[in-house]
Amino acid sequence: MLQKLENIVNSVESKLSAVNDNNGLEDARIEFLGRKGLLPALTSEMRNLTPEERPAAGKALNQAKQKINALFADAEKRLSASTTADNGPGIDVTLPGRKQNLGSKHPVTKIIDECARVFRRMGFIVADGPEIETVYNNFDALNTPKDHPSRDELDTFYFDDGRLLRTQTSPVQIRVMENNEPPIRIVAPGRCFRRDTPDATHSMNFHQIEGLYIDKDVSLADLKSVLLTFAHELFGPDVNIRLRPHFFPFTEPSVEYDFSCIMCKGKGCSVCKNSGWLEIAGAGMVDPEVLQNVGYDPEKWSGFAFGMGIERIAMIRYRINDIRLLYENDTRFLKQF
Repeated sequence: MLQKLENIVNSVESKLSAVNDNNGLEDARIEFLGRKGLLPALTSEMRNLTPEERPAAGKALNQAKQKINALFADAEKRLSASTTADNGPGIDVTLPGRKQNLGSKHPVTKIIDECARVFRRMGFIVADGPEIETVYNNFDALNTPKDHPSRDELDTFYFDDGRLLRTQTSPVQIRVMENNEPPIRIVAPGRCFRRDTPDATHSMNFHQIEGLYIDKDVSLADLKSVLLTFAHELFGPDVNIRLRPHFFPFTEPSVEYDFSCIMCKGKGCSVCKNSGWLEIAGAGMVDPEVLQNVGYDPEKWSGFAFGMGIERIAMIRYRINDIRLLYENDTRFLKQF
């Protein structure tokens, strides 16, 4: 038994010294270590030994296995080094290719892009601004009273230096007006932050798209025309809109903007709470105080502004019943889009 083990080790060493490719290495592995190889065959002979012979034979067998495994490891390193030297990175061209899964746009991004395309066709350009804002741009310049609840720390994320995470994309309007002369026609999509309790329809992190049009003799009829065109472009010509009186600090008069329910065609269902309408946005004519804050003459210039939630539109467009699905990064959900 001991002599046979020594002979196998010598044979392995001789065989591997002559191997010059991976195929030869694999053939040697099968010959010596395969299920029907020489070493397993010799291992099966252990049962024929006497109890006195087995300890020495078992020890010699383990040493032989270790030696043979070391010889194969050295041969693999030698062949790998040779392949790297000859072919650069040592890529095994016989391996099958790796499948690369293609990604797609997030549903929120898709809605932002689609809304921007609709407004671009109406002559609006896309503007952007920082997500960390000053109190002036986020509240003061927009005519928000000092005691307005939205300024409270329970509603807004403040930094120690007095700045804040913007609660709306309206500060972009202020920045554009302060740096440009009328006429102005922009839309500003972006991310906003509020201290909301997350539930099926609310999130602390959400997206808005706001529009601003400043020119001479702009009227509420112009606003309604733009919003109606947007509704038809996004949901089809059968969708109607309605404007309801409301109040916002930065517009006067102010309105709420509703779509007719695309689920029930305005007949009433659980989605629209049997009203036949879906609340989409707030809008109105830019308050003269806001125009004065940015240096515009309200006697000469007028305009309208509107703002709507991107997630709200996405939930209606794709029949999503929980806003949290948009942020859980579940690929099973996202692959549907």
